Amino acid sequence: MIVAENISKQFNGIAAVNNVSFTVEAGDTLVLLGTSGCGKTTTLKMLNRLIEPTSGKIYINGENILEQQPEVLRRNMGYVLQNNGLFPHYTVAENIAIVTKLLRWNDVAIKKRSEELLEKLQLSKNILEAYPFELSGGQQQRVGLARALAANPAILLMDEPFGALDPITRAGIRQEFKQLDELKRKTIVLVTHDVEEAFELGDSVCLMDKGNVMQQGKPAALLLQPANEFVSSFFDGQRLQLELRSVSFKDVWSHLGNAEIAADISLSSDDSLWSALELFSKGAQIISIKSLADDELKNLEFAMLQPLLQQFKHKAYE
Repeated sequence: MIVAENISKQFNGIAAVNNVSFTVEAGDTLVLLGTSGCGKTTTLKMLNRLIEPTSGKIYINGENILEQQPEVLRRNMGYVLQNNGLFPHYTVAENIAIVTKLLRWNDVAIKKRSEELLEKLQLSKNILEAYPFELSGGQQQRVGLARALAANPAILLMDEPFGALDPITRAGIRQEFKQLDELKRKTIVLVTHDVEEAFELGDSVCLMDKGNVMQQGKPAALLLQPANEFVSSFFDGQRLQLELRSVSFKDVWSHLGNAEIAADISLSSDDSLWSALELFSKGAQIISIKSLADDELKNLEFAMLQPLLQQFKHKAYE
């Protein structure tokens, strides 16, 4: 869906992004991860030409974006900003409708789509006539996401979308984000400096430093097979938690126990070992894991978590 080939950006002769290359498969979420000033937001903005690359090529669905009109390109991509980017003098309804009006949707279709998105994002349609200042931070961020999704774009660009929220609200919205069917059909590029967020939301992580890509791959690969010392040391402070987040039950399915005892609660094979640890910390004794492939059930007890992680790490190092 997205291919970046050796893209660079210089400001006054100083390289902010230096020969960055990556690919994003259709339906996947790529996270651009790194500390402030590493070039991740500049890289994101080159994808919709809010910033023009100094050199390199970017292809969307096989087409060079530099050969397209920027405004047409942007209308076919959703864009979510850290501070939601809502126009304060527009109502919620007017904010959500901006792109669909540019695309000449009729009023009935716009209203139907707006109400549909508010319902999916757990917002009342009663807020359609409210102004952004009348909403909480979490509500504003959801409205910003609704605006980005309104025209049903295939690609969604997100620049620190949860960065302005308090930790509790942020964690809750991330969970909603993961479960939202609307987003499971999108190709997403997300910028963050939050490692936990990157591992929770990303199918692939592109770790950047000083305008360069240090490594791109699945979260588990960056942890267990780091390309260099920078990648290895970047995750040291949260390594165990991140390892548990990066391993799903489908990765260790053959090592789970048979479902012979009634479980307290259930998870799916797509959930992570970390999800189970959180449930055990709340008092669960046995968790059933359901395979999304064939509905097979297996059981998990707390004592199995560490061996499962070790089995996965052993396999990764083979």
